[in-house]
Amino acid sequence: MEKTAVQKLAGALKVLVSITFVCNLLVLPLLAGLARLRSLEELTAGISYFGAEGEKGGIIILRLAAYFLASWQEIWLLEETYALVLTAFLLFCGVCTAVVLWQARRVLDTVLEGLPFQEKNSKSLRRSAVCSFLISAAALVRLIWGLAYYRTIEPLLSYNALFVPVFFMAGLLCLVMSALFRQAAELKAENDLTI
Repeated sequence: MEKTAVQKLAGALKVLVSITFVCNLLVLPLLAGLARLRSLEELTAGISYFGAEGEKGGIIILRLAAYFLASWQEIWLLEETYALVLTAFLLFCGVCTAVVLWQARRVLDTVLEGLPFQEKNSKSLRRSAVCSFLISAAALVRLIWGLAYYRTIEPLLSYNALFVPVFFMAGLLCLVMSALFRQAAELKAENDLTI
């Protein structure tokens, strides 16, 4: 049986979601090290520091990996408040994002099967909604923390201020889609019984 246009689109989207999911998981262990860096110049200076002249690429990668792994311990020991809060926020949001992406893969799998109107899609979308609301709440907490910590309105101009309404609306959209999928699954079940 030939795939429909929707199934072809779902297949392409599943590849993109899978790549994003893997990249998300690969970045999570690097968060503590990245949170300690204040600018791109610090990152490039660190790379040139770790990569002395004549060193092979494998040695540089091992040194960078050691830096990122040691950063997890240093954040707690040095009590760098900014880096600690940023790491906790990004780790929490990264895990929630991984859950959302995994749920999206599950929904796309049912679309690829040609059976999208199932109760499990409704549940997957509800889980995505909860994670979106959690990201929105975490961004709001970090925004309030930033306002209190910096005693300025600059945090209102950051991505945190944008995350609050964007992920709140994403959560609402997932809830609406969840209800639609649930209702469609119920109608499909009723139609299957009447035929």
